[in-house]
Amino acid sequence: MKKTKIFGHRGAAGTHPENTMISFKEAAEVGADGIELDVQLSKDGEVVVIHDEKVDRTTNGKGYVKDLSVKELKKLDASHKFSKKYGFCGIPTLEEVFEWAESNQLEINVEFKNSLFEYEGLERKSIELVHKYKLQNRVIFSSFNHESLVKAYKIDPTIEGAILYMEKMYEPWEYAKILHLGAIHPYRRTVRLDIVEACRQNKVAIRPFTINDKKEMKKLIDFNCDAIITDYPSKALEIRDKGAGSKILGFL
Repeated sequence: MKKTKIFGHRGAAGTHPENTMISFKEAAEVGADGIELDVQLSKDGEVVVIHDEKVDRTTNGKGYVKDLSVKELKKLDASHKFSKKYGFCGIPTLEEVFEWAESNQLEINVEFKNSLFEYEGLERKSIELVHKYKLQNRVIFSSFNHESLVKAYKIDPTIEGAILYMEKMYEPWEYAKILHLGAIHPYRRTVRLDIVEACRQNKVAIRPFTINDKKEMKKLIDFNCDAIITDYPSKALEIRDKGAGSKILGFL
């Protein structure tokens, strides 16, 4: 039985500024199997790594990502609530992350943040970068915008796609298969053991988000999810590597 992989949500967002290189490097340093990050397009069409459509929450700037050039975005401090601890942290481009990824073996979950704004060309540009750095076997695309995932699949069906969803969904593994996608990334409260088992039987990967509670980490690791996505990868790794996986029935 394969170990449940641990993906650092926006890097190691519980302890470091989210979606920054210092956060991604921390996830790698503690031994995470992968990282999750969010991408949008800048005003000049560059794929940049940031979660919110506006820069207001996570940086010292204001306005929409789509209205700012890469040069303008790079001037912003994305250290957020960790500024006193880590100092200035810039907004990375996806290319910067991929270039760094050449030095490790992390899987990279790239979430298209295009539910509010369509960001024409986001999928194609992201796929071009995947090919430039030969990361086809290490990148997973995910999105709440399922049309976007189908678009990405049509451009390159070899890169895995994963549907994100918040509410309970009937047979989500079947829906993923209809869209020719290989995985589901459900909100943690929608996950049950029977769903995990059905995904396994149908060869659809399941990676719930965002798992920060220790008991919930252990439960989903015991369920043998393909991965869990967490703000605290070091905590999850400690729980997993203590030998979780033998008390599934205790959680039913």
